[in-house]
Amino acid sequence: MKTHNLLIVSSLFVAAALLTGCAGNQTAVEPAPTATPDLCAPGNIEAEVNKIHKHMREFDDTSMVAANMPQEQISSAITDLQRIRRAAEDEPIPGCLVGLKTYQIAHMNSVINTLVAFMGGSDQQAVDQYLALARQQHDQYTLELARVLGLTVVPATIPSGTPPPSP
Repeated sequence: MKTHNLLIVSSLFVAAALLTGCAGNQTAVEPAPTATPDLCAPGNIEAEVNKIHKHMREFDDTSMVAANMPQEQISSAITDLQRIRRAAEDEPIPGCLVGLKTYQIAHMNSVINTLVAFMGGSDQQAVDQYLALARQQHDQYTLELARVLGLTVVPATIPSGTPPPSP
């Protein structure tokens, strides 16, 4: 009889364990969706890109003004460019836009370094090299901007014999 009771009790424990395991699977609930939207989703990416791009537009405008200032006034423009770069660095971004921001900051640093070199009296060849690097980084930024927005970049064609636009 003791063996029979032990067998029944053991069977009940095994059955309880199995039922508990099965019940756990039946009541398992998938995690609730978070209230935080996916900032890299197609419906959200443009707004996130615009947060980054507004800094680039302001930087480009300010650097264009700086390029046309007398040398003795460029230091104030450098201060403005540094302020814009710091704001761009501090802008929180989703992971899908790290490349875009990396190109942006690299370009901004190159432009600032170019102006500092110019102000410091660097030779024209060094300034030209800094400028070429800044242009290349701006092109990389533009291509990455198009990529994250799903746009196709079409190179501009200039009819032969057309003079380049004046700066």
